[in-house]
Amino acid sequence: MKFPARRPRSYEMDMTQGPLLPKVLMFALPLIATSVLQLLYNAADVMVVGQFAGQEALAAVGSTGALTNLLVNIFMGLSVGASVTIARAFGSGDFKEIQNGVHTAITLAGVCGVFVAIIGFFAARPLLELMQSPDDVIDLAALYMRIYFLGMPFNMLYNFGAAVLRAIGDTRRPLYYLGISGLVNVALNLLLVIRFNMSVAGVAIATVVSQVISCTLVLLCLIRSDGAIHLNVKKLRIHLPQLKRIAIVGLPAGVQGSLFSVSNVMIQSAVNSFDSAAVVAGNTSSANLEGFVYVAMNAIHQAALTFASQNMGAKKPERVRRSLWVCLGTVTAFGLGMGLMFLLAQNPLLNLYNTDPTVHSFARIRMDIIMPTYFICGLMDVMVGQLRGIGYSITPMIVSLTGACLLRIVWIYTVFAATPTLEVLYWSYPVSWVLTFAAHLICYLILSRKRLRAA
Repeated sequence: MKFPARRPRSYEMDMTQGPLLPKVLMFALPLIATSVLQLLYNAADVMVVGQFAGQEALAAVGSTGALTNLLVNIFMGLSVGASVTIARAFGSGDFKEIQNGVHTAITLAGVCGVFVAIIGFFAARPLLELMQSPDDVIDLAALYMRIYFLGMPFNMLYNFGAAVLRAIGDTRRPLYYLGISGLVNVALNLLLVIRFNMSVAGVAIATVVSQVISCTLVLLCLIRSDGAIHLNVKKLRIHLPQLKRIAIVGLPAGVQGSLFSVSNVMIQSAVNSFDSAAVVAGNTSSANLEGFVYVAMNAIHQAALTFASQNMGAKKPERVRRSLWVCLGTVTAFGLGMGLMFLLAQNPLLNLYNTDPTVHSFARIRMDIIMPTYFICGLMDVMVGQLRGIGYSITPMIVSLTGACLLRIVWIYTVFAATPTLEVLYWSYPVSWVLTFAAHLICYLILSRKRLRAA
């Protein structure tokens, strides 16, 4: 069943025709702005806590990131599967496939959100103990995690809804919705932490309220849409063919994300092993700044994924090939340029989080290693997006498991164990990025010949 005759909406983007670089930028720039806003929420959390609640509270909020990502990523991977499934249907103009995909995705988001909320709430403290969280941090970290996970159903619904919009090339409306919820988040942070002295609990409550708002806005957008992505609440259910397609791409993507989180949890545990709140706080500040560079690169990853998916649906293999090289060049420019700028401006940027010179010294160790090499992570992610877009999801999962996750774990138990310094620990990142990117590129060059020839 093809699209009913209608004019394309201004927010939709047909990626199957027109010049590539302008469309990559038109898709990526609103997504970057959206992700930056999302990071500003997190940065506001960290900044307000660091400035007004103390070093222990800052370490508590920062030390939960890798752990929450571990629990969330496997289910968030399903949103990638939803985006690929709907983008392919959009590229081929199949109205019924899009409708079934939308309703399956939103139903799945609600179920996954409730499940993760229950697991995260009750497992918070035991998992933090396994990570060797410092004694002066663990109580605050557990409180933050429990409140944060109560908002997980809203977080899942927003992310799956935004994935539906990205599938049709719409990255602008999620920007507007996140902008509104972000203002609420910042205002509540200031009110609850400074005025009511609620420390990490206030930050977590502000985050949950902002997630409720962004979730509500994106669902209303889908409900009010008169196009193929229209959401009818009465039709919410799982369609098995769409669930299968979502799972084929999404489960490996989720497993891959969780495996990365496992390695990051182990690195966080290694950081915790120094038994210093200043080391943890410095690691938190640097990692938070790195996030701003990563979201720019991740937007190009999303562009590669969506361009490849739509053009595979439209049976335009040459356009799939050309889009990869455009995305690789763009992600290099973004990642290298931003990484060097952040490195040069590290002192004033770190002052936004904490003014303690000891914390700064530990943060600089990480920044000096990560920032100049971060673009390689972007190259790796673009290859992952391209492979998923042309229909391979198991391959990038296996490559990432071997090249990044296992390598980092082996590094911690061998190289870092022999020389237990922060410098040696942080070098595990660029080494794993180089090897994993090279492996992904080789796999793509081999696998794409057959897949694109058949398109």
